[in-house]
Amino acid sequence: MSESTTIRPLRAAEVSTWDQQADVVIAGYGIAGVCAAIEAARAGADVLILERTGGWGGAASMAGGFIYLGGGTPLQQALGFEDTPENMETFMLAAFGPGVDKAKIADYSRGSVEHYNWLVDCGVPFREAFWGEPGWEPPHDEGLMYSGGENSAPFNTLAVPAPRGHVPQMANKRTGAKGGGYMLMKPLVETAESLGVRVEYDIRIGRLVVDDDRVVGLTARRYGKEIAIRADRGVVLATGSFAYQKEMIEGYAPRLIGRPAAAIEEHDGIGIRLAHALGAQLAHMDATEVAFMADPQLMARGIVVNGRGQRYITEDTYPGRIGQATLIQQDNQSYLVIDEQSYEKALTTETATPFFRQPPTWVAETSAELEAEMGLPTRALQSTIEVYNLHAEQGRDPLLGKKPEWLRPLRGPLAAFDMRGFTAGFTLGGLRTDLDSRVLHVSGEPIAGLYAAGRCTSGLCAGGYASGASLGDGSFYGRRAGLAVAASSPSADRSSIQTHVRN
Repeated sequence: MSESTTIRPLRAAEVSTWDQQADVVIAGYGIAGVCAAIEAARAGADVLILERTGGWGGAASMAGGFIYLGGGTPLQQALGFEDTPENMETFMLAAFGPGVDKAKIADYSRGSVEHYNWLVDCGVPFREAFWGEPGWEPPHDEGLMYSGGENSAPFNTLAVPAPRGHVPQMANKRTGAKGGGYMLMKPLVETAESLGVRVEYDIRIGRLVVDDDRVVGLTARRYGKEIAIRADRGVVLATGSFAYQKEMIEGYAPRLIGRPAAAIEEHDGIGIRLAHALGAQLAHMDATEVAFMADPQLMARGIVVNGRGQRYITEDTYPGRIGQATLIQQDNQSYLVIDEQSYEKALTTETATPFFRQPPTWVAETSAELEAEMGLPTRALQSTIEVYNLHAEQGRDPLLGKKPEWLRPLRGPLAAFDMRGFTAGFTLGGLRTDLDSRVLHVSGEPIAGLYAAGRCTSGLCAGGYASGASLGDGSFYGRRAGLAVAASSPSADRSSIQTHVRN
């Protein structure tokens, strides 16, 4: 049987027996799912989470743990940083586009401080310490960091820079294995389960079940056996991105073909496909975040050039922004050029990603020799270095706007790193939802009984990105989904639904 057939919605009249039942059924036990569960349970709903793996966490528990929050959170204030919802909104509109959902950006910015307080009330710890060095994440347990290029060009001229990367405190972090995301998820899971939220593991969702135009449950498989689960108030999809679904990547986000997915293999787009088969709108399906496997301390002190030896982005910005520019605008062609003094200085700094600090690919005494070693056109790199040095001597970068603190002429022996193909990414597009996390039909109307949050939706980001936007978006609108589904009326007329539930 083809996949297009198996994911089609199932009519409730075809379900002879419901194996399980709850007011609210949530697919996925990552950040969006757990926050939806907490709010639904606190609102008095009986909540059941279906998780396809053997444990909670999803991609969130493996992430660095950034949650993008601002507008004047207590942590920002305690560390002396001023921010307002309006300032946060200005940055996000500029950095997360093009085509961002303006209503969501405004909504998220205005609700950010309350969301921070909610996380703290659930037991998520944040240490009052700021990490101000370039990097992918703090190397220790600092709670706040710039995580989106807010203090770099061009954004530092559009909005007052404020760090918004909030990181849960955790000792003995292991980047990519057990990072700050674990300490985000753990207290939230404990909160959910203390509220009586039920969880079924090792279960894969299969089809949505509908009665007329309303979603009333879903089918799933466990160890090869198909089961049906009734959702009296609604279903919440929190199933992650489609980064590991080959056909969807080829059809929607072809720039990521062949790029390692910075996600988990369970992100196969199942929630998106099930809702789309019911007529749900999709948005920004080509949008991607791009990780760049390079050391930010090195990049800030050198120059990043493309396959023609030309600079194309300010080197002191958010490294994910460098990754996007490299993959999308420069055909994945990139080199880092740095001199000996700056190289040695960078190696004295602390980093959370020491594995990005590899020996240079080429070394040379002059820019002409380095250019020849790299195989670049004659005078291409030399001209770039000459122009860069000319302005760096004056402490400015009129071409791209690198901050003066990172500007110094490149002198003496030079080194270059071959960073072609140093990108990996995950998808940002998905189901279109409203501010209550209701999944929208192509008609523009909400699909009754169906909610979604997290990376299976098109959330705050429509192309641009900042670290923490996914966990922030997923937790914030996961909460909205839980509140909205718990407040919805149970299916009043279930005459066509077999109401018998197997004991």
